[in-house]
Amino acid sequence: MIQLLNPKTISAPNGTYSHGVLVTEGSKFLAISGQVAIKSDGTVPNSLIEQCEVVWKNIIAILEESDMSIKNLIKINSYLTSPEQIKNFVEIRAKYLQGHCPASTLVVVSALADPRFLIEIEGYASI
Repeated sequence: MIQLLNPKTISAPNGTYSHGVLVTEGSKFLAISGQVAIKSDGTVPNSLIEQCEVVWKNIIAILEESDMSIKNLIKINSYLTSPEQIKNFVEIRAKYLQGHCPASTLVVVSALADPRFLIEIEGYASI
C-alpha cells in the first residue's frame, strides 16, 4: 500500500507531488532507470515537449510491464537542461500523472549524457 504524506505543519506542495510517500511492508518495488527520449526506432525528437511525451510513454511501458500504472509511482527525479522549459515540463508531467502526486525532485543541469537529450526522468514505483 502507498500513503502520500503532506503534513499540515509544513508548506503544502506547490505542484503535482507529495512531500513524502510511505510504502508498507510486503509491497513489490520497482526502480526505473533514467529514461530519455529515444523512440523504439532509435530517433530522438528535437523539442522538449516531444521528448517529454516519449519519456513518459517509456515510463508507462515499464510500469505496465511490471503490472503497475502511474498511480504506483512513489518517487520521480527529473533532469532538465533548460530552466525556460520548466513550465512546459510541469504541464506535461501533470497530464501524465493524472492527479497522482508522487514524491518528486526537479533539477536543471547543464547537459545530459547526449547533447540531443533535453530531459531525463528516473523513478520508483510500488504495489
